[in-house]
Amino acid sequence: MAWVLLLLAGAFEIGWALGLKQTAGFTRLVPSLLTAGSMVVSLGLLGLALRTLPLGTAYAIWTGIGTVGTVIAGIVIHGEPANALRLGCVALIVTGIVGLKLVSSP
Repeated sequence: MAWVLLLLAGAFEIGWALGLKQTAGFTRLVPSLLTAGSMVVSLGLLGLALRTLPLGTAYAIWTGIGTVGTVIAGIVIHGEPANALRLGCVALIVTGIVGLKLVSSP
């Protein structure tokens, strides 16, 4: 269950990272409220996952999910570049996430 909570926390991290762009520096009310809400949910789920998972592993995976998801969303939604070097770096992050999951208990 902790891994599911961690995956959900990572998904909400992607949501708030994307939401930051929509807030226009927190000058737009609705996007700002949604972004802040996503931040709270993400951190709350991370905190629940940390009841069972090792801190370093959970935090690295949480930020990795957020990073990879945000990069992919930036490419798909915002038309950011998707060159081979950039995608290779994302693949390295994914490799690290998978590796940490494989060597971690619970």
